[in-house]
Amino acid sequence: MKILNIRFKPRPRHIALMVLFAIVTSFKMLPGLGDAYTFCIYPKIGVCLSSVSGIVPFALGDFFIAMSILWVIAYPIYSIAYKKRGKKKTLCLVAEYLIWVYVWFYAAWGLNYSQQDVYQRIGMPPVEVATDDFLHFANDYADSLNATYTKAIPNDIKQRAWQSTLQGYRQLKDLGINRPFNSNAHAKTMLFSRLSSMAGVTGSMAPFFCEFTLNADIRRHEYPAIYAHEYAHMLGIANEGEANFYSYLVCTASADRAVRFSGYYHILFHMLRNAHELLDEREYDTYIGRINPEIIRLAKTDREYWLSLHSPIIDKTQNFIYNLYLEGNQVEGGMKSYSGVTGIIMAWEKYKKVEKAYPRC
Repeated sequence: MKILNIRFKPRPRHIALMVLFAIVTSFKMLPGLGDAYTFCIYPKIGVCLSSVSGIVPFALGDFFIAMSILWVIAYPIYSIAYKKRGKKKTLCLVAEYLIWVYVWFYAAWGLNYSQQDVYQRIGMPPVEVATDDFLHFANDYADSLNATYTKAIPNDIKQRAWQSTLQGYRQLKDLGINRPFNSNAHAKTMLFSRLSSMAGVTGSMAPFFCEFTLNADIRRHEYPAIYAHEYAHMLGIANEGEANFYSYLVCTASADRAVRFSGYYHILFHMLRNAHELLDEREYDTYIGRINPEIIRLAKTDREYWLSLHSPIIDKTQNFIYNLYLEGNQVEGGMKSYSGVTGIIMAWEKYKKVEKAYPRC
């Protein structure tokens, strides 16, 4: 057959690519297959890939993405200008490589976007956020945040974050998330931390090698919650609001005070955003006054810190691309899914009370 007027004879790799592409597409489109992938297939893939990437001391996924971008730009120039290959043949090779990357992404991790949402996985109904209900929840949250506040963040917070996260996820039962499948998996430092800080990115999941990375610029009190958030991604949670939810559960249940505070503090900006939207000016000011002034000062300091590293151009570009990426994977609301954590936690608190009063048989 002919493609772009080039005689094309399928080779074994082309047949394999077409088969894999068809399988990935089927898992994305057919209901139920997403859950089967997340809870039956992905843990096995995750064990293999994370064991391989764990041998490499640096962020292998970051390196792979950087080299792929460089190759896609440089190869056509080299092939056409230096090797004198035809443009169509060169572009077909580039297109084939990108399809391989697409298949690898979804087979290695991306099909987790096709699973049911957290409400369906746990069996808890979502809640309609009324002002009175939100204010009651927000006040309880503020009290817990105040009670766990500590200035003394230990120097070994990274080790504590790893231990608390691993233990916390092992203890979660029937909450719609995989148990840890590789207890030796640790966060790696981003290869391009300063560039990530310019875009406001504190961590990422590298799907091609099942590894998660954290920004080197993260402040110590932020580290445990961000660690637990990215670990949730490694366990197969694709939605950002859901990853925030699991991070909140794991950190706030920790016996380590610094980890608990990080868990509560991590959703503070989401809470304040929701409070500003739902409360009138007097109620909002009263609520701000309920929070320990030292925590408010810490939040302002954090905002100033990240803004000092921020680049508006890079941030807007990254946000645009990432929003398209999320919406392309059927994440409702795109980047707004980050702030969905408040609704999930409120639903969870209500669900726990109902389950306690009327336990399942």
